[in-house]
Amino acid sequence: MRVAVQEAPFDFGAEAEAFARGAGGAGAVVTFTGVVREADSGAMACMEIEHYPGMTQKALEQIATEAISRWDLTDALVIHRYGRLAPGAQIMMVATAARHRVAAFDAAEYLMDYLKSRAPFWKKEILQDGSADWVAAKDADEDALRRW
Repeated sequence: MRVAVQEAPFDFGAEAEAFARGAGGAGAVVTFTGVVREADSGAMACMEIEHYPGMTQKALEQIATEAISRWDLTDALVIHRYGRLAPGAQIMMVATAARHRVAAFDAAEYLMDYLKSRAPFWKKEILQDGSADWVAAKDADEDALRRW
């Protein structure tokens, strides 16, 4: 299991390939990457993501450990960035490996839902005009997490 909270960009292809190579015994590897999308409220210059380093790392490690146990994964990877990210930039990556595809897909979805709703990150959309708005939690994201 690897969990990385980092400011630097990551190479999705290299990360996915390294993860798959190390996923011994797995019959399925699922990967997902999220990118910064444009703001609903206007032309976004960037998204600023804040976090508390020790708390965030520990929280992500706990949820990854839970996913490994719950779905009997052979491995899991979570990468989440912070700092100022432009639209289109990669913001996070999840990879799961399991003997069977259903477990790998379910665990990946669980991790993504957790990252979207409960991970201790605070996101602010900074628009082209200089205005900024904190990103509020969405009911749909909470509903997605409740199904687990």
